Parts: sequence; structure tokens; C-alpha cells
Amino acid sequence: MDSATVRTRAIVRGMVQGVGFRANTRAEAMRLGLTGFVRNRLDGSVEVEAEGPDAAVAELVRWLHTGPPWAEVSSVEVIECEPTGDSRFLLG
Repeated sequence: MDSATVRTRAIVRGMVQGVGFRANTRAEAMRLGLTGFVRNRLDGSVEVEAEGPDAAVAELVRWLHTGPPWAEVSSVEVIECEPTGDSRFLLG
């Protein structure tokens, strides 16, 4: 059975900048075979868009609630988006 392709945007808040959050998110997304991007936002949060099989995207979203060991995640806001067909996962 094929898994549906989905795209999710997540805004991760807390102590998530300067702790390796983006690089670790990219590594986790690539391990899961996802495309999209991760980037810092001016308000101190991190924005992630991930696209791929629904189960893999859901696994990344679960991971975002904790992040790497040095992060302190206070909230994750998740919004479903239309898939765009990205071919890689960019670190912004």
C-alpha cells in the first residue's frame, strides 16, 4: 500500500536557535527521506516545511516536539500545506 504524499509546516518555539536545531532537523528529515526546508525566523522560532509520505512527515513532527538534546521546545504549531514536489531538504 502506497503512503500519501503530504506537506506540513511547523513553527517550533522555545530555545531552538543556536542549539543545532536546524542541522539536526535536516539530518532527521533526510533520514526519513523527506524534502522541504528548515530555517530560523526573526522572532527566535524555527520554521520547518517537510514533504513526503504521511507516516514519515508525522514522525518528523513528533521529533520536532523534542528536537536535539540542547533544545528546549515550548510549542510546535502545525499547519497542513499542499505538496510542492521539492527534490531535496534545504537548510536555510
